[in-house]
Amino acid sequence: MKLYSDVILLCNLPEEGLYAGDIGTVVEQHHGEGLETGYSVEFFDLLGNTVAVATLPGSYLRFN
Repeated sequence: MKLYSDVILLCNLPEEGLYAGDIGTVVEQHHGEGLETGYSVEFFDLLGNTVAVATLPGSYLRFN
C-alpha cells in the first residue's frame, strides 16, 4: 500500500464520526511484528476539511 492512496472504510466507527463507505487517504503505515499492518487514514468532508484521522487495521479498509 502506497502512502497517499485512497481507501474506503468497511465498517462504522461512530465514535470517530466515520461510517462504512467513507473515503480517506492513507498518511502513514504501521508495522508490528506478528500484528496486522495498520494505517493512519485522514478522512475529509466534501469541502476538503479534515473530519478525522484514525489509525486502523488494514482489514477495516478496502484499497483502490
